[in-house]
Amino acid sequence: MTAGPEAARPAAQLPDEVRLDITGMTCASCANRIERKLNKLDGVQASVNYATEAATVRFDPELVDTDRLLATVAAAGYSAALPAPPVEDETEAVADDPEAALRQRLLVSAALALPVLVLSMVPALQFDNWQWLALTLASPVAVWGAWPFHRAAVVNARHGASTMDTLVSIGISAAYLWSLWALFLGDAGMTGMRMTFDLVPERGAGTHEVYLEVASAVTVFLLAGRYAEARAKRRSGSALAALLELGARDAAVLRDGVEVRVPINRLAVGDRFVVRPGEKVATDGVVVSGTSAVDLSMLTGESVPVEVAEGDRVTGATVNVGGRLVVEATRVGDATTLAQLGRLVTQAQSGKAQVQRLADRVSAVFVPVVLVIALLTLAGWLLTTGDVTAAFTAAVAVLVIACPCALGLATPTALLVGTGRGAQLGVLIKGPEVLESTRRVDTVLLDKTGTVTTGQMSLVQVAGHPDTLRLAAAVEAGSEHPIARAVVAAAGTPLAPVEGFSSQPGMGVSGRVDGLDLVIGCRGELPPLPAELAAVVEAAEAAGRTAVQVAWDGEVRGVLVVSDTVKPSSAAAIGRLRALGLSPVLVTGDNAGAAAAVARAVGLDPDRGEVVAGVLPAGKVDVVRDLQARGRVVAMVGDGVNDAPALAQADLGLAMGSGTDVAIEASDLTLVRADLDAAVDAVRLSRRTLAVIKGNLFWAFAYNVALVPLAALGFLNPVLAGLAMAASSVLVVTNSLRLRRFRSAAQPA
Repeated sequence: MTAGPEAARPAAQLPDEVRLDITGMTCASCANRIERKLNKLDGVQASVNYATEAATVRFDPELVDTDRLLATVAAAGYSAALPAPPVEDETEAVADDPEAALRQRLLVSAALALPVLVLSMVPALQFDNWQWLALTLASPVAVWGAWPFHRAAVVNARHGASTMDTLVSIGISAAYLWSLWALFLGDAGMTGMRMTFDLVPERGAGTHEVYLEVASAVTVFLLAGRYAEARAKRRSGSALAALLELGARDAAVLRDGVEVRVPINRLAVGDRFVVRPGEKVATDGVVVSGTSAVDLSMLTGESVPVEVAEGDRVTGATVNVGGRLVVEATRVGDATTLAQLGRLVTQAQSGKAQVQRLADRVSAVFVPVVLVIALLTLAGWLLTTGDVTAAFTAAVAVLVIACPCALGLATPTALLVGTGRGAQLGVLIKGPEVLESTRRVDTVLLDKTGTVTTGQMSLVQVAGHPDTLRLAAAVEAGSEHPIARAVVAAAGTPLAPVEGFSSQPGMGVSGRVDGLDLVIGCRGELPPLPAELAAVVEAAEAAGRTAVQVAWDGEVRGVLVVSDTVKPSSAAAIGRLRALGLSPVLVTGDNAGAAAAVARAVGLDPDRGEVVAGVLPAGKVDVVRDLQARGRVVAMVGDGVNDAPALAQADLGLAMGSGTDVAIEASDLTLVRADLDAAVDAVRLSRRTLAVIKGNLFWAFAYNVALVPLAALGFLNPVLAGLAMAASSVLVVTNSLRLRRFRSAAQPA
């Protein structure tokens, strides 16, 4: 089946998605090849990540099924499987050591290769017929030790493809076969043969020269490099694994007043469970009785426990550090916050940044180009010098030094470590393309309520009709806005029933209570204010508070004044945003007085245009568009439903994790911590990760560009070429692992 119109459909239009675990890949070229094969199927959009050894495939089930996807990967010469289901009982889990086989192959090969290397490099140790002992020791290394390279090269050759394994296999085979020819058919097998080792290959050595040390040492170096890669990839993915293992294993569920411990996977929405001090909250829910402090640090990096009481929401995997809580489950299984965070991180790690796609395209054509260079080197030396040994040595050195291992690892390892570290700090990067956005951003819009302020408002004044608070609370009970929560909390229970509730983001709410049609808001189609209430509103706004008008029967009959508080960390965080070269602007639907009061408290100057007040949700979008039209690259930080359009419009959207699902869905970055410093960390970490990727790519390219010509000109011994190639991969992976030490800006050094 060939690519058709369905294959070109955008991934978002394909209804199903599946993740395939891939085994057998040895470099980025393998990932490219599998990706091309899958994308040739009708109705399939696939992305294969070498570092995570996984393929993310969106597909149309009417055109293709998972069996065909698995068969396509197998036909390409690799193995694929659906992810194993989670083990319910952890005692059933087997502690696999995925690097055990590779480690055994490396150790045995190293033990055999070391004597060969020493004998070949130290003439004083070369006894009569030493070369035959070297052949005996080197043969298992060149055949069994290098078998993974040979096998991959043959599999690829069957499909008319070449990868870095092709280069390695040809290089090792050429060195070994040359040695056999020299020993059995040339002069190298004669008693008394002596050989020296030079950094620059000796010319004119002829058939008394053997390359057993090349075949064995190159094999060991490459196995060592691959072992280091495998360990590093596992370590770099450990942050995600640790995140997903934070959840509780079981819960004490109340059944007819009696506690019954059940596994976490048997918990259902609506179940009430007990959380004692020191225990983890089993799943997302609402506290129905008890008060305590909850430690969010394992999930968000936030070091200070948060007080919770009846009616507060709690998140699964956080730790109760105070009193006994009874929690009613509101989300279980894949719907929990922890599961959503895990999916976001996995999604980010499976994606590819633009820089990686460029590297993939380069590595895909790199191997054939190197094969051509090696042939030209061989032919050039033969034609210009007639020296077979020198020509052979130079060609083998080109093959070995040119393996694009480092190129294939440069981006995915940095993404793995960077996104994993972000997850530990409560910063979730949705995709690698976000990294590019953070580099270009120069302006950051900050929503006021819930972002710069705590968003936990309290009612401080009621003016007007005696029933104002009772009637308003009944309607506001249908809203999630912080102002509504403050009004409802002040009114207490029970609340009067409401009919025909409706909400207009940024405008207010309306509904029918006790036969009265109420309209509640700060602006819009409200009737004119009576003089005495206008004075209350004016005084409230002058004090930086928010005045909510309550109208029925065509008149504004009461005013509710609520007040918010600035988060303690907001001022310092805004200073750090400035230090990153960003221009912060406060944007809010509140009145100018309240906005200016908050702005001054956090170090923003309303007179310099750093405050935009009184804007509706659509107005926030207009603010973003206006800045973009003036050439600014805009980031938006918000948490509410009314912020979602602006988050989507901005070049970079950052949603506070305490906000709504709509806001999180519309954003590029999710900040699990309800703290503006998380936005600072998100920008810093994204920029640092991008810098590491670019550094890795530079060294990977520089290494090949600098050493391939040296090898072609005969200035590089193949043994040193193998050592340099393995070292370049280790260098790239080690450089990426530095991101594990990234610290929050608010964390003391």
